[in-house]
Amino acid sequence: MHANAVAGLLTGQEMTRGQVVTSGTGLVGTPLVNVENACAGSSTAVHVALCAIRSGAYGTVLVVGTEKMSGKGTRAALDALTTAADVDRIEEFHHELTGRDGPADSFFMEVYARTCADYTARSGATAADFAEVAAKNSWHGARNPRAQYRTARSVDEILASRTVAGPLTMLMCSPIADGAAALVLRATDLVADRSAAVRVRASALRSGVPGGAEPGLEQRTIDAAYAEAAVGPDDLDVVEVHDAASPNELIVTEKLGLCPPGEGPKLLHSGATRLGGRVPVNTSGGLVSRGHPVGATGAAQLVELVTQLRGRAADRQVQGARVGLAENAGGYTHPEGAACVVTILSKD
Repeated sequence: MHANAVAGLLTGQEMTRGQVVTSGTGLVGTPLVNVENACAGSSTAVHVALCAIRSGAYGTVLVVGTEKMSGKGTRAALDALTTAADVDRIEEFHHELTGRDGPADSFFMEVYARTCADYTARSGATAADFAEVAAKNSWHGARNPRAQYRTARSVDEILASRTVAGPLTMLMCSPIADGAAALVLRATDLVADRSAAVRVRASALRSGVPGGAEPGLEQRTIDAAYAEAAVGPDDLDVVEVHDAASPNELIVTEKLGLCPPGEGPKLLHSGATRLGGRVPVNTSGGLVSRGHPVGATGAAQLVELVTQLRGRAADRQVQGARVGLAENAGGYTHPEGAACVVTILSKD
């Protein structure tokens, strides 16, 4: 399985992206499926791989997510990302989100800014709270040798960085990134040595509903994953969430049930989501510090969880981690995301 999001627009490579990526490897000739599902592409590829294994069609599946977003300039990358929404309605969405006409500067950050405003109204969260999320994750990212940015930032630094949309500053937003991540999935009965094996307890995939639905996309997906895995928020030891903008971490921790609605900032400031806390969130550094190479992000989240569950995360290790969850969302259907995958892993 190969996942990618924007190579067609940024490099011109369409249709056979996976075959091109693997053309110089020993994988040539192996059955290959190309998967595209916006920012949720490689977690969707994991979902499809699991379906293939559970059907009995394949015993072992390699999932690879790749993305190269640099080289054409920031404007080209932002325009490519905008195609994760209905391109015929972008100006309409932009006007509704901002009250302004004309093209959007950073469409998805405007979406996040609106989501952030709604969250602020119901929770009382402030820009300083959002900066605290980014600061925490930069501290985590400084301990991750594979993070794009390994500099721990202060709340003041983050608040002082350039404004992008609404209360979102540059250091609260995920950067343009190149990257890749890979996972090997294998049927349980083919695993001879299970000492390092990590089990997939759940992989829930849901799609957004134009006009919205209740509960919302992320909540529907989270609820489905909890039901499939037969676990709940109290069972989680480590979590990776899709913080393409830092406020999203607070929103998703509430949806996960890690705290009551409106108490995401309280949970954050308690230290519970920091390394050493009750349930560390985004130990990789999250999308803002680890980076957000779109087609690789979902797989990268799962690589972090596997590393944690195997006890191999060095000085960012969550001690005794046995159950991990990743939430990976992407695209826009107005007002929901287009796709969301929640994966739950465990070390048995």
